[in-house]
Amino acid sequence: MENTALLIIDVQNDYFPGGKMTLEGAEKAGRNAKDILNYFRKNNLPVVHIMHISANEGATFFLPDTPGMEISSWVSPKSDEKVIVKHFPNSFRETDLLQYLQLKKIKNLVITGMMTDVCVESTTRAAFDFGFTNTIIGDATATLDRELNGQVIKAAEVQRSFLAGISALGNLYARIVSTDDFLHGK
Repeated sequence: MENTALLIIDVQNDYFPGGKMTLEGAEKAGRNAKDILNYFRKNNLPVVHIMHISANEGATFFLPDTPGMEISSWVSPKSDEKVIVKHFPNSFRETDLLQYLQLKKIKNLVITGMMTDVCVESTTRAAFDFGFTNTIIGDATATLDRELNGQVIKAAEVQRSFLAGISALGNLYARIVSTDDFLHGK
């Protein structure tokens, strides 16, 4: 696990039941992200929390200064853990994430978070382009139903499709593993 950091992307209150944009499987993903976080903390490995705050007009969730934008208690940051605020799906865009990881000599990223098909996917692809080796904890991510041309695509299908796409071509962008497999060194 040398030169490895954990990225926890957008595990924020609005994505959980009672929030303004509840995701399918958010609680399970939150519990699994917490287990991965505990592993990193126990092993004194770097942790980076990514927090999205909506800056675009008409936004309906992650609004500034609301309880919904706060990082979930499942994965509350400790004072010595880096928190990066972003305003775009890609966690590297207009943030100091890349500089921070380079300063810490990080080469490998373990990625958890919300939404699989938006922020997790765009951050993972960008990380690959910057030269990082990525592992996504698939069951520590979540999304929601999508609509395309009047048809609903269920969240589970969106989840599987995007994780399959990210791991395409022999795990090109990321290796996808479960929480249990990661914690047991598989």
